[in-house]
Amino acid sequence: MALLSDLVNLNLSDTTEKIIAEYVWIGGSGMDLRSKARTLPGPVSDPAKLPKWNYDGSSTNQAPGDDSEVILYPQAIFKDPFRRGNNILVMCDAYTPAGKPIPTNKRYNAAKIFSHPDVVAEEPWYGIEQEYTLLQKDIKWPIGWPVGGYPGPQGPYYCGAGADKAFGRDIVDSHYKACLYAGVNISGINGEVMPGQWEFQVGPSVGISAGDELWIARYILERITEIADVVLTFDPKPIQGDWNGAGAHCNYSTKSMRNDGGITVIKKAIEKLGLRHREHIAAYGEGNERRLTGRHETADINTFSWGVANRGASVRVGRDTEKNGKGYFEDRRPASNMDPYIVTSMIAETTIVWKP
Repeated sequence: MALLSDLVNLNLSDTTEKIIAEYVWIGGSGMDLRSKARTLPGPVSDPAKLPKWNYDGSSTNQAPGDDSEVILYPQAIFKDPFRRGNNILVMCDAYTPAGKPIPTNKRYNAAKIFSHPDVVAEEPWYGIEQEYTLLQKDIKWPIGWPVGGYPGPQGPYYCGAGADKAFGRDIVDSHYKACLYAGVNISGINGEVMPGQWEFQVGPSVGISAGDELWIARYILERITEIADVVLTFDPKPIQGDWNGAGAHCNYSTKSMRNDGGITVIKKAIEKLGLRHREHIAAYGEGNERRLTGRHETADINTFSWGVANRGASVRVGRDTEKNGKGYFEDRRPASNMDPYIVTSMIAETTIVWKP
């Protein structure tokens, strides 16, 4: 008799050319990922060749009940690490039946910025450091923490190893490999300062692909924690008190920054970011004021600052960039629950297009 696991792992290519496409989109909260699957007649590698689809927007807080249809436009294809074979994950954005982006579609405006001739010419690269926390399902308390209590103070957990220091590594490593399988440009993982908290990095990715890849990486992580019966949170300060928060630091460079003399371009870009500090902070994630306190490796939310190798600054320039006179910088302000479409395109618009 077949086991459930045998059926889940069936290789469809043995009997049919048909594939399963899991359409993924962002729901009404701006952080809830939704998905549903459909059968296609054969393998597809170009999102333009995929059919548009629709869903009930009244059930995702994205449309009223009397006009509930929202249309999904396929934008990026990834291999499906869960169904495997020729099956795919499809990152979509959402539109009205008349073809207008719905208000929660942040990809649309980002794509416009990334198609600006000045931005295209600069080939913006991004590396996003996504921090997150794993919680025990029934009590919503970090995994590895005693129920109703606290572990020892921070210190031994960052990049730590051992049963009393690293909690959830099986989930983290599964996610790492699943992202590589899917075609996400994931570049690494590490344990974070607070126990039960981890980080993965996506990039370097160019332009709009940084947002597509980070969202799919988040979706894959949601699915893996579902299997593991663990709750995933991107809350920027999941535990109050003397514990690190969770961010999504955004490493960034343009062609001019990567070329000789790029340090001058970097300094001008940082100056521009400082001039629009309030505007960026407002778009960098909800609840970020609980994280950006000036403590726990953050800058104060109300003050813009930058420095070389300074993790207490809003923007950090690395030692290698300073030494080489070119390279990249890190915007440390985005919260873990930021929208990468908003953050990446805003950084490009401010540093390349905007004229103060």
